[in-house]
Amino acid sequence: MRIDCHNHVTTLTKRWPPLDAVVKSLRQLGIEKCCCSHPVTRMTAEPHEVRAANDDILAAMRRYPDLILGQCFVNPAYGRHAQDEITRCVVDNGMMGVKLYFQYRIDEPVQFPIIERCIALGVPILMHAAHPTDPGDLAMQPRVSSGEHFVAVARRYPEALLICAHIGGGGDWEWQIKALREAPSVYLDTSGSVIDAGMIERCVRDLGAERLLFGTDMNHERGVGKILDAEITERQRQMIFGENMQKILARRRI
Repeated sequence: MRIDCHNHVTTLTKRWPPLDAVVKSLRQLGIEKCCCSHPVTRMTAEPHEVRAANDDILAAMRRYPDLILGQCFVNPAYGRHAQDEITRCVVDNGMMGVKLYFQYRIDEPVQFPIIERCIALGVPILMHAAHPTDPGDLAMQPRVSSGEHFVAVARRYPEALLICAHIGGGGDWEWQIKALREAPSVYLDTSGSVIDAGMIERCVRDLGAERLLFGTDMNHERGVGKILDAEITERQRQMIFGENMQKILARRRI
C-alpha cells in the first residue's frame, strides 16, 4: 500500500490544483490513501480562516472517502478554538491527525496543550519544518521548526507521534537528518520538490527505514520517483511507502 502522509487539497481556492485533478494523479501513481490538510500559510491565521480551511478538507473527505484522510489544521495562538477544532475535526468527523504550520515552533509552550491532546487521542502531528540557509527564506518563516526543536519536544513528550515535514522541502536537509538522530521517536516524511541524489539513502542509513514516511506535498511524481529510485531494499521501500504509516494510524484511540 502507498499512503501519502503529506499532501494538500482544496475545493475552495485556486492556490492548489483542483481536487479532482489531484485525485486523478494520486490514483495514476497507485497512492491508495492520502493525508491532506489546508493550512493557512501566513503568520496570522484567524479562527474563522482555520475553520473554513478545515471545512474544505471535510468536504474533500466526503467527496472521496476511500482516498482522503484529513489532517486538522490549528493555530495554537487560539488555544480554546484549537482544542474545539480538534474535537470537531478529529473526534467528531474522523480526521486522522493534526497539521501545524510555522505560526509557532513545535517546541514552544503554546504547542504543549495540542501535543498533549494528540497523545491522549493517539493521533499524529505533522509539523511544517525546514532548516533554511537563505536569509530571505528564514525571514519569511522566522519561527519555522528545525531538527533541534523536534529534539527538545521529543525529550519532553517521547510518547508523541511527531512527523517532521518534507525532508525534500528545501534548506539544509543533511543538517535536519543529523539533528533528528537525537530524537528517535520522531518520524520524517520524504516529501518536497528536492530530489537530490542520495537523500533517501542517507535518511535510511542515519535514521532507519522504520522512521520514514512516504509523502509528496503536491510533488506527486517526484515523491513516488525518489522512493522507487533510491538504492534501498524492497522491504525498506514497503515500510516507507505504507507500512510505517499504517502502524501510526492503528494507534488511534478514538
